Formats: sequence, structure tokens, C-alpha cells
Amino acid sequence: MVLTGTTGTAQALGPDGIDPTAVGALRLLIGGPALLAFSYRGLRGQRLPWRPMLVAAVAMAAYQPFFFGGTDRAGVAVGTIVTMASAPVFAGLLGPLLGRGLPDLRWTAATALAVGGVVLVAAPTGGADTGPVGPLFSLGAGLSYAVFAHATKDVVARHPPAAVMAVALTGAGVLLLPLLMRADVSWVATAGGTASILHLGLFATAGAYALYGRGLARVPVAETTTLSLVEPVVAALLGLLVLGERFTGPMAVGAVLVAVGLMAVGSSARSTAASSDGNGGRPVGQAEVQSR
Repeated sequence: MVLTGTTGTAQALGPDGIDPTAVGALRLLIGGPALLAFSYRGLRGQRLPWRPMLVAAVAMAAYQPFFFGGTDRAGVAVGTIVTMASAPVFAGLLGPLLGRGLPDLRWTAATALAVGGVVLVAAPTGGADTGPVGPLFSLGAGLSYAVFAHATKDVVARHPPAAVMAVALTGAGVLLLPLLMRADVSWVATAGGTASILHLGLFATAGAYALYGRGLARVPVAETTTLSLVEPVVAALLGLLVLGERFTGPMAVGAVLVAVGLMAVGSSARSTAASSDGNGGRPVGQAEVQSR
């Protein structure tokens, strides 16, 4: 998720007037096929289950307008906070409904600590819309992200993770084609627009989700979504270093809280992976499914 944290900076450095919905569709239509080409060998002879893959594609497609609609209405800081902070909560709540059980107290405490840190790091400085529509969109994005993680969890445990992500992202991009056809994409023809969308598609999407799929294959969904809280922290640090944004004391405290929370979640995830490795060498997701 460090790579996806570069999304906001890439947009800010691109041309003015970029349609955020078009960005969401284009990044998938570039990143999905690119990852598909990269993982072609892994797909040969594979029959991915169509139901969870369809759910994953729909969830990822829904994430784009929800996320960019939320940031457009409530501001980038608020939209990102609400999205990334709500995603692990939704993932934890969905667990029992899907037979995965509730996360433990260690996850709850570490996630609460990391969420608090994210709020301090990315707290808005004013100018955002205080109405309910923006945050509601962002909550929709958080829910979509959690559904995507749960839908692909068991699939990446049995099939090449990069191939699974490639199919899901490409499918989501195809679902967003109607929105893209109505959007202004003339900015893509500029040098800055081309550079921005290639970065977003190849690195912040294809590269990021190739690594995300590998992690999801070995780490429980709740922990995976909590670790994704590093994204807004990376975005804030890039804003400081690249865009010259202001760095405050609360941001420093928040960064420390996020680091402590993520280290706690990471150590728990490593313990889970280690216990899975001792269980016949099966991936975590597969061991969980068979044990439940």
C-alpha cells in the first residue's frame, strides 16, 4: 500500500482539471491488463471461481467512484481518512458473517491506535465540505475495499495471487467503461497527463496489487486492511516532501502511533503465517478455510 499512497501526489503533479472518476477507471484499465500480461503464465491451466471474482470486480469498480467522490466532496484528507480507517473496521465486522470469526483484542487495540494516528497525520486544515455526503461516499469506499479483500482472500490462497488481482482489476476496469466514455480524458494526451496515468496504472495499481495479493494470501483479511493504513501516511509524507505541505507536531505524533499500531499488527500477522507454515506448509487462507 506504500505504492498506492503515491496516488494523490501523482494527481497533484498532473494537469489541472483531471476528472477523478476517469482517473479511477483509467488506472484499472492500464494496471489490470498490465498485471494480466505479467501473470499470464500463472493463469495458464487455472480456473478461477467466478462468483468471488465477480464480487471482487464489482467491489473494486464501486470503490473508484465512492473513493474519488468522497475526496471530491469532503477533501482529500477527510476522504482518505474515512476510507482507510473504515476499511479494517468493515473487514473485521464482515469476518463473522463469512465464517472467519472476529479479530482478536490485539488487532482491535492496534487498529484503534493506527486509526487514531492516521487522523492526526492526515487531519484536514480547513476548506473541506462538512456535509454528510462526502463522508458517506468514503464509507462506501471503505466497505467496497473490505468486500474486495474478503472476496479475493480464499482465491489467492489457491491460485497465483498476481493472476487473481489481474483478473479482478481488469474486470473492474471493464465495468467502469460506461463512466469513462462520458468523462473528459483529453488531459491524457498531455505529457503530464500521460506520465501521471502511467504511474497510477503501472505502479500504484499493477505493482501495488501484485504485492497486495501476495500478502493477502498469507495474512488474515482484518490484518491486511489494517496494514493498508500506511497509505494515507505515505500520502501525507509525500505531500510534505514533494508538494511542500506543512508538517506539524500532531502529525509527528500520529506517524509514531501508526508505526506502533502497524508493527503490532505485523507481528501478529507474522505469528499467524508462521503457525500456518507449520501446518503442512499451506497458505494461511487455505488453512483457515479448511479449519473452519
